[in-house]
Amino acid sequence: MRILIVLDPVDTIKTYKDSTYAIMQSAVARGHTLHVCELGGLWLGGGHAWADAQSLALSGPQLGEAGHDPHQWCQLGEPVSERMSAFDAVLMRKDPPFDQEYVYATWLLEHAVREGARVFNHPRAIRDHGEKYSIAEFPQFTSDTIVSRSPHRLREFVKHHGEAVFKLLDGMGGASIFRARADDPNLSVIIETLNQFGARSVMAQRYLPAIADGDKRVLIIGGQVVPFALARIPKLGEARGNLAAGGTARAQPLTARDLEIAQTLAPVLAARGLFLVGLDVIGDCLTEINVTSPTCFREIAVQAGFDVARLYVEGLEREVARPA
Repeated sequence: MRILIVLDPVDTIKTYKDSTYAIMQSAVARGHTLHVCELGGLWLGGGHAWADAQSLALSGPQLGEAGHDPHQWCQLGEPVSERMSAFDAVLMRKDPPFDQEYVYATWLLEHAVREGARVFNHPRAIRDHGEKYSIAEFPQFTSDTIVSRSPHRLREFVKHHGEAVFKLLDGMGGASIFRARADDPNLSVIIETLNQFGARSVMAQRYLPAIADGDKRVLIIGGQVVPFALARIPKLGEARGNLAAGGTARAQPLTARDLEIAQTLAPVLAARGLFLVGLDVIGDCLTEINVTSPTCFREIAVQAGFDVARLYVEGLEREVARPA
């Protein structure tokens, strides 16, 4: 296959932990060729969706081998404008934030789909599934949650539960997540900071003490549930398990509840074109459904010995071979 990966600048990739890099390695090992493009290289012209794509070849010793240089891990060709439909698969692996430019990119990718491109995840499905809000479709698996622009309603939610977690709907990596108690003298300031005096919608969830045991990332690939989760354990004094917020990672087998949640959601989300999904589960509760560029491939592979990237590429091969 010729694979086009839409991603952040390659010089920002941390090869020791990056899931996109793991996908690249697995794809090359299985004989596929790689091309990359940033969002700014997607464009519409002559009625067609194009990408200014650069060929990418992995170079030098691979990860874990002596002499591996994480800053000189690939060789890039010169940009060439090609219609996205000319590639066998297009992988949307651009990290959030999910801003207006990200939305524009999904429009271009959806145009490419209409021209026959196979895009993973499907751009419309990415656009339609807010990673925080989409849990509302599955209330049987969530803790008590509200989304509101009302400072009064948010304050009353905390008072009702005694303790809650506030999130912005477009937040990422644990940024702008606050744990608040009803007796916190800064409660009004926290709400004002996030809510901007009623100008922004905020999600509030009942605080789950099980966060001390980790915020578990459960992966679904092509409707198949990966049997290991990555628990992101908060550092001492933190309420956020995100690795970007200083959490530590522990791969572990899925619990019965993890499996129940994942097996229920897997066929529903796969049918919508969500080939790769990362569920976030705290204790027994679903807290987020990540669909933009889910990660944790590398940590699960290293700690549990389960090759997530190979499962991903093999699933991709099956999807591309299937009639559109």
